[in-house]
Amino acid sequence: MTELLLTLISTALINNLVLHWPLGVDPLLGSERGQVHALGIATTCLMLIVGILGYSAYHWLLMPLELTALRLFVFLPLSVLLIGPLLKLLSRIFAKLSFEGLWPLLLGNAGVLGLVLLNTQDDKGFFHATALGLGSGLGFWLVLSLFSDLRQRTLDNDVPLPFRGLPIDLIGAGLIAVAFLGFSGLITT
Repeated sequence: MTELLLTLISTALINNLVLHWPLGVDPLLGSERGQVHALGIATTCLMLIVGILGYSAYHWLLMPLELTALRLFVFLPLSVLLIGPLLKLLSRIFAKLSFEGLWPLLLGNAGVLGLVLLNTQDDKGFFHATALGLGSGLGFWLVLSLFSDLRQRTLDNDVPLPFRGLPIDLIGAGLIAVAFLGFSGLITT
């Protein structure tokens, strides 16, 4: 149980898919201010579901049939086909949040596919894959919230003209990544 908790914390803070592995940066830079929590919830749910289903499909379907080379051809359609129903379900559950226009951001999130591929490389069990999926989604949501706040602060301040827009966003993402490096000594195995 403690190993699962450590995996969850480690994936969210230390081995963050956005900061440690540069996966999922496109939704980070393309998100709007009002959709931060909707995108965070949708990405967390998508990573959790695709992580569980991808692990199950790999270990209980592709490995017994010796078709492991086709894992990308299974994982990619799996993640794409789940986006539409997931957004419809989340818009019913969270009626106050707007999930409109999130489909391209979820489709372009390489973190979802990267998570499933990491699950197939590290075969530590079903519950570890579940903790990895949940931790990755929560870590993405945390970085997305921090980056949105940082972006709002730069919009309110006088930024020199050459740094406005994408350059200051990339500098801010780098500073958040450096701040997250401080968590690297938190968990030692």
